[in-house]
Amino acid sequence: MNVIWIVADTFRRDHIGAYGNPTIRTPSLDTLAARSIRFEQHYSAGFPTMPTRADHQTGRWTMSFMGWEPLPAEVTTLADLLAGRGFHTAASVDTPYYLRDGMNYDRGFQSFFMNRGQDTLWSMIPQPGYHHESQDVRAAWRYESDHNAPRTFMTAMRWLEQHYKEDFFLYVDTWDPHEPWDAPSYYTELYRPEYNGELVLPLYGNWHDVPGYEEDTLRKGHATYCGEITMVDTWLGFLLKSVENMGLTDRTAVIFTTDHGFYFGEHGGLFGKMNSGKFPDGTLRPYGEPGSTWAHSPLFEELIHIPLLIRVPGLPVGVYQGLSSAIDVMPTVLDLMEMDIPDFVQGRSLAPGMRDGSISGREYVISSIPFANPGDPVHSVDNLLRPLSDYPVTTVTSGEWSLLYSPQEGVSELYHLTSDPRQLQNVIGTHGDIAREMHQFLVRFMRETQVPDRLLTPRLDLRI
Repeated sequence: MNVIWIVADTFRRDHIGAYGNPTIRTPSLDTLAARSIRFEQHYSAGFPTMPTRADHQTGRWTMSFMGWEPLPAEVTTLADLLAGRGFHTAASVDTPYYLRDGMNYDRGFQSFFMNRGQDTLWSMIPQPGYHHESQDVRAAWRYESDHNAPRTFMTAMRWLEQHYKEDFFLYVDTWDPHEPWDAPSYYTELYRPEYNGELVLPLYGNWHDVPGYEEDTLRKGHATYCGEITMVDTWLGFLLKSVENMGLTDRTAVIFTTDHGFYFGEHGGLFGKMNSGKFPDGTLRPYGEPGSTWAHSPLFEELIHIPLLIRVPGLPVGVYQGLSSAIDVMPTVLDLMEMDIPDFVQGRSLAPGMRDGSISGREYVISSIPFANPGDPVHSVDNLLRPLSDYPVTTVTSGEWSLLYSPQEGVSELYHLTSDPRQLQNVIGTHGDIAREMHQFLVRFMRETQVPDRLLTPRLDLRI
């Protein structure tokens, strides 16, 4: 069995037709979903970008022992294991942090293609004394095929043309639809016909905290994001058509997922995935500005409830309702490729549940940036260190409930997902017993994964 694993960054689950969205155009993913097992309760683990990649490549709860950092020398990756068994391991990526500053996330891949041109959104803004290669790359764009996601999928297709007769594992990772949202304008015009070409940058905070900011700008930003979703879907479709044309369909599993979602005005006006600190007058401090910090950043469903589609030749299509985590995909790949799952892997293969939907999922899942305390400098959006001004939120999801936990008194929140899927009513005050039970899941998790005492001790109590 060959495996093609596709990751598209910042791809909201509720923006896919197969997951119930009636307006955003994702025909390629919808077709894939119709031939796959669709996972209904799949959640992020480490958050955001590179912690998720570490989870994907190791099958471990990396939030407990590493941050946004190079893969430790003693960590074994999925590509290491597969290459050791004779599979040709290949990756086509444009997420910019795979190699930057010695990150070494190419480990184990015998063929590794880094498509340049992506960078943080602040590199898109002209600044005195600062220039980045991505500005030059974008300046040279003339056609849709010049953009990052198309080039990443084309690189994967070209590799397949040369190696489709081999036993292989192909990992395709595009940073789109991550910002900056700059797909060709005709994609955005599908959602905003009057689009004027403006590049809208997210605020990483509440748009109400920016004097003079207009809601229409946020809506325009959302339209550009939707345009990128449809562009990614289009090129994913080209890749899947190539798989079909090469006769690979009956011997190749296909996986699609993401790392996290994004806020577009939900929960009081959030626009981003983390919240930057504020100036003394209460206005938002831009996260790219010197002296910026990360403030209280809740992990609601829009961020952590993510899509997972897995098409396996010979398995019936369907829906799996059990709870699963991002760390479960790596051992699933090993299982599908008929390899033993090493003892160090903490994820659980999803293959048994794909064959028998009655098999129960996890009791709970944990979603969090790597554990840290206020004052700790962290990489939470890019490769620049910024201190935490507040405890990072850890979300515990179990059954019908979601606990957004903070060690700080009065900050934790509890939501009943069945009756309140949009998480509009915090019920921790009336369901403290459930909140305490959910908190104990977190304490048990931290002890089992051997989180250091300096990080565990502040989290031993739930201060409602």
